[in-house]
Amino acid sequence: MQTSTRNTFRCTVARVTQGTVSAEVELALTDGHRLTSVITERSAEDMGLREGSEVFALIKSTFVMLAAGEDPGRISACNQLAGKVSSREDGPVNSEITLDLGEGKAITAIITRKSADSLSLVPGAAAIALFKASHVIIAMP
Repeated sequence: MQTSTRNTFRCTVARVTQGTVSAEVELALTDGHRLTSVITERSAEDMGLREGSEVFALIKSTFVMLAAGEDPGRISACNQLAGKVSSREDGPVNSEITLDLGEGKAITAIITRKSADSLSLVPGAAAIALFKASHVIIAMP
């Protein structure tokens, strides 16, 4: 499977909560990290998603917001992955920031350079990647 999505994670479905229109799918990324995806109920049914299913979670780097430090405060984004900045590449407008999540996992965000500077997102700094459940696309292997 080839995609243009920077953040592609192999996950195991931990739970599927069916709704009338949407389904909430909880994904085990690592021992310490979980992802939540909200997809249509029809998609969950057509894909045959069940506890234990192996899937890929896809998150565009432009969907990922970053908070500096170890506590993002109270926010509505249910996906919050804590890590350390492992790399930063600056362009004239945007910066590409990669967080090391541990266990061989990393997530990349594209944010404005002004935001990267104001948050002091430099290698070694603690940060949290934040994104909405509706921004997590699920693909089957």
